[in-house]
Amino acid sequence: MKSLYSKLIQKVSNLKPIKYASNRNFLNGDVSRLSPYISRGLISTKTIFYTLLDSGYNFNQIQKFLQELAWRDYWQKKWQINENIDVDLKTKQHPVKQNKIPTSIIEHCSTITAIDHGIKELYKTGYMHNHLRMYTAGICCNIGQYHWLQPAKWMYYHLLDGDWGSNALSWQWVAGTNSHKKYIANQENINKYCFTKDKNTFLDKSYPELSEFEKIPLEIKDETEYLFEIELPKKVPIIINNELPTIIYTAYNLDSNWKKEEKANRILLLEPSHYEKYPVSKKVMDFYILLSKEIDDLQIAVMDFHEFETYVDNHTKIYFKEHPFCKHFKGNKEERDWIFNDLDANGSFFNYWNKGIKNLKLK
Repeated sequence: MKSLYSKLIQKVSNLKPIKYASNRNFLNGDVSRLSPYISRGLISTKTIFYTLLDSGYNFNQIQKFLQELAWRDYWQKKWQINENIDVDLKTKQHPVKQNKIPTSIIEHCSTITAIDHGIKELYKTGYMHNHLRMYTAGICCNIGQYHWLQPAKWMYYHLLDGDWGSNALSWQWVAGTNSHKKYIANQENINKYCFTKDKNTFLDKSYPELSEFEKIPLEIKDETEYLFEIELPKKVPIIINNELPTIIYTAYNLDSNWKKEEKANRILLLEPSHYEKYPVSKKVMDFYILLSKEIDDLQIAVMDFHEFETYVDNHTKIYFKEHPFCKHFKGNKEERDWIFNDLDANGSFFNYWNKGIKNLKLK
């Protein structure tokens, strides 16, 4: 039977990266829907990037799609050099009058049709179009004047492709704490890209009017403390053969091809302390478990690393992939696959991008 990885490679081959450049912002645009598998480490941005480059496309025609892949790497590398991305990164968000989440956003009754439908879909499927994510973040942070952190955690909780680096730093970009300006969309913009016909909403104004940031619209003024429920798999005993190496997988690395040919203990580590701080919905957790079935002889360990390491005689036999959420792991840390291996994210994205492509042999 064909592996999920093989199916993903086939999906990459069937993409329409040229059309993506012109229609990606529309709800029916040619987006890849690969992000849940990228976020979980089943397929890397590097694999997709070079598969497309090797497919014979003209680089300039697919550059926008390739840049979106590079953005994912860039956010992760930005996270690597900024250990705490739960705080305002460069400048304080201003103004901030609320610190919870708009009730009407949680209950999908904001009066903005596209947003409300998008949130219903998020709850039902774990997916939300990228433009709708930006619209929602802009409403929360810049129209409602809510601090970005709690709404960002709410969205992350429900997203199958939830990647705290991309999610948190994108919300910071919208809120103006990681960029030179805030992101706002008015009703005309939303109607255009979401095919809605809303009129006389609190967003049905000019951009100068929306940028005044004075009075919070009544539609999003009430706030709620969101209840994050966590449902981890039942904890069961694990068995470690200390004669073999032990390979640790996490929800961010479910790469079934990693060390596939080695005889080893294979452990998916789900740390309760992590999910208390960064909770995910049952739908998201079930998605992790489903994808983990691609890894042969995998055991699920519901415990923190400090408990897990008591099962292993020697840290030198532990292997894991680098991730900011795994900094406390001990053993052999291996790098993730990056599109541009030797670049860091100290500067702007376009500085990162231009340096990276300068060294590519483009067709």
